[in-house]
Amino acid sequence: MRDEAALRTELCSLARSMFDRRLTPGSSGNISVHLDDGWLMTPTGSMLGELEPDRLAKLAPDGIHVSGDKPTKESFLHMAVYEVRPGTEAVVHLHSSHSVALSVMQETDPKNALPPLTAYYVMRIGTLPMVPYFPPGDMGLADAMREVFKDHKACLLANHGPVVADKSLRDAVGAMEELEETAKLHMMLRGIPVRPLTCEQVAELKQRFPN
Repeated sequence: MRDEAALRTELCSLARSMFDRRLTPGSSGNISVHLDDGWLMTPTGSMLGELEPDRLAKLAPDGIHVSGDKPTKESFLHMAVYEVRPGTEAVVHLHSSHSVALSVMQETDPKNALPPLTAYYVMRIGTLPMVPYFPPGDMGLADAMREVFKDHKACLLANHGPVVADKSLRDAVGAMEELEETAKLHMMLRGIPVRPLTCEQVAELKQRFPN
């Protein structure tokens, strides 16, 4: 049985932590968490550093808004992930600077946007595909998300930002932070010869720590 009151408090606390560390600016970014009787989501237009537990949007199992403030305009993005990835308990979407920069770079590989620079990135993210650009509110994004999240726990939205799904809210936030830190390392090392993990090393990690 999930403790809704505790999840409300935890969501607001982790959101504030990410906002205070400038992982997502202004009113950008949104978070959702699975409940026994639906979902909690951050409200539309809200700042992650100013969320209030009793004002979080609550959605019924069919996705209908039932209480709290109006949910994020990108609620359809979250619902698409839950639909195709069993076991997902939380979804985090940010506009974190280095990941967004990666999403607009012409050289970024849409099949795998980041090289495997560290073991923890591979363990927490694995492979990071990039979804093509869709304008805000375009429901075509939901279809693209469903296709990607069948086989991955994270993706990069072109010219937009990263999305991560995981087995708990804290795990999703931790994975998102690992993704952003790896994107930052990638930017810092551009033009410098690097030694990423080999295919054999990546395969061993994925076997030992499946996403």
